[in-house]
Amino acid sequence: MTVSGSHVPVTPSVTQLRPDSASREQVAERVRRYYRLVDDNDIAGLLELFTESAEYARPGYDVLSGRQEIHAFYSGTRVIAQGRHTLRRIVVEGREAAVHGNFHGTLRDGSEVSLRFADFFRLDDSGLFRRRDTFFFSPMV
Repeated sequence: MTVSGSHVPVTPSVTQLRPDSASREQVAERVRRYYRLVDDNDIAGLLELFTESAEYARPGYDVLSGRQEIHAFYSGTRVIAQGRHTLRRIVVEGREAAVHGNFHGTLRDGSEVSLRFADFFRLDDSGLFRRRDTFFFSPMV
């Protein structure tokens, strides 16, 4: 399924997915919601999408474990000041989603950044993220 980069207002409450009724579209919408919340800097809202013991792995950081560490990252450690994600593709299989997209924004030091990324999400039975892995397309070797 290909998705656009449009941004739709997000309600603050998180609807729990029932294990027997979760569809690919529900999982994809949960993932799209995550990016809207990040782009709107709604840290409280995005934390509601994660389990209490969720893990978030991304290059250059130790694995963030639990909502408290994820909160600390988004409220202070993150080098991005603002920006927008444009999602190119979301692929869902069961309770896992893979995302390919672009990010364009401004870092805290004022410099502009534009890059491609890939994210992988694993959801628990209630539809909350229990793991997220992020990868960036940038020259390393």
